Amino acid sequence: MTRPVQGATGSRPVVVVGDVMLDRYWRGQTGRISPEAPVPIVRVTGCDERVGGAANVAANAAALGAEVTLIGVAGDDADADRLEVLCREHGLSPRLLRDPRLPTTVKLRVMAQHQQLLRLDFEAAADELPGAPPALADTLTAVLETPSIVVFSDYAKGALRDVQALVASVRAAGHFSIVDPKGRDFARYAGADLITPNLAEFEAVVGRCTGDAMLVERARELCARFQLGAVLVTRGEHGMSLVPARGESLHLETRAKDVFDVTGAGDTVCAALAWALGRGEALERAVELANTAAGLAVAKLGTAVVSAHEIEESLGRRARRKSSIVEGEALHAALREARRQGQRIVMTNGCFDILHVGHVRFLEQAAALGDRLLVAVNSDDSVRRLKGPSRPLNPLQHRMEVLQRLAAVDWVVPFDTDTPRELIAAILPDVLVKGGDYRVKDIAGAQEVLAAGGRVLTLEFHAGHSTTDLIERSSQAGAAGT
Repeated sequence: MTRPVQGATGSRPVVVVGDVMLDRYWRGQTGRISPEAPVPIVRVTGCDERVGGAANVAANAAALGAEVTLIGVAGDDADADRLEVLCREHGLSPRLLRDPRLPTTVKLRVMAQHQQLLRLDFEAAADELPGAPPALADTLTAVLETPSIVVFSDYAKGALRDVQALVASVRAAGHFSIVDPKGRDFARYAGADLITPNLAEFEAVVGRCTGDAMLVERARELCARFQLGAVLVTRGEHGMSLVPARGESLHLETRAKDVFDVTGAGDTVCAALAWALGRGEALERAVELANTAAGLAVAKLGTAVVSAHEIEESLGRRARRKSSIVEGEALHAALREARRQGQRIVMTNGCFDILHVGHVRFLEQAAALGDRLLVAVNSDDSVRRLKGPSRPLNPLQHRMEVLQRLAAVDWVVPFDTDTPRELIAAILPDVLVKGGDYRVKDIAGAQEVLAAGGRVLTLEFHAGHSTTDLIERSSQAGAAGT
């Protein structure tokens, strides 16, 4: 796993370093084509401006409640003045290093009927970019007086040309670093605790990945090659995958219900990670929060911030629901209502004779793949046929009641057949999951789910945790004591 985020009492401050820019929007209506050229005519009726790039990361972290310092490089011009004003409106403490050798980067988007028609970039050409001002490293050192979460937001505009030295100094001082990378040279980010490439950026470095297993393997190779703590690959409509240098990987389905604009979604992910890690969350939990934040961000138009209240409201929908044991028509009615609300159904099954930590971890990961988790449980007769006459140790009702009390579980349903294939075929969940000791082709119901357009996934097997192992160890301990 990555280095633990520890050392500070209470929340750690967030420091965002990178390329800042001004996002400008011209909005209007269009209804006809220009007689001069085959392009739409937009009658501009409004204009607004927002912080962009590293400044958007900082604004998102501040909106979540983090104490944020922004360090960036801008031109010495009116656009930089405007950017500073907007930063302060977001509650930021901007430390913009003015460089008269370059213009402040401005991205102008022309919008009509909530659609982006055109983007114009005002910036220095790549071959004209000067190196980062020497004062940037000194400014970063000056603000890192207490243990902090440092985010490097690289947009390849010159501020992070010497990022490798910056990452090394942050690591040496004991701070946790997150890098939103750019380009194909990941060696520049060696030693970072976490990097967050999107899938296209990741595959540009490691090659095309044809499945989760290949993605995990190549992400681990990156971690080993560049001494990275973990790689978080954001995968658009397919969610995100966290692969630590050591330990279990985590694959999360997207939380987005509606996608209006993906502008700044990566900024939101980095901001939410920094905020969550700063307040002491484990990395896996921070990724879940970031995944939720990204789903909220893409439902908004343009670069936008997501508040902690919005994340809590989104996550609270599951927490406020009371799980239940359901069968027959009651189950199908509950499923119809969930689907009417656009919720994704995840399903798994098992005996769950003695609930242990492996079960809990598996069910929490399964729940993160959608909105509702349905757990099908073998009846007592079914367990005896599968496991032998001495099983189950706990009767069906007790096993279901224990599962019902887990926050990750929404519904529990019993089945009496040797496999749940018939039940799965009747339910057709959006996602069917089993432990990593199964192969997809061997999972009961997989064929039916795939044929209906659903997904079938295996989650990593938690070695050393099984009911059979627990029973054997208990028997051996009992024999040793006689």
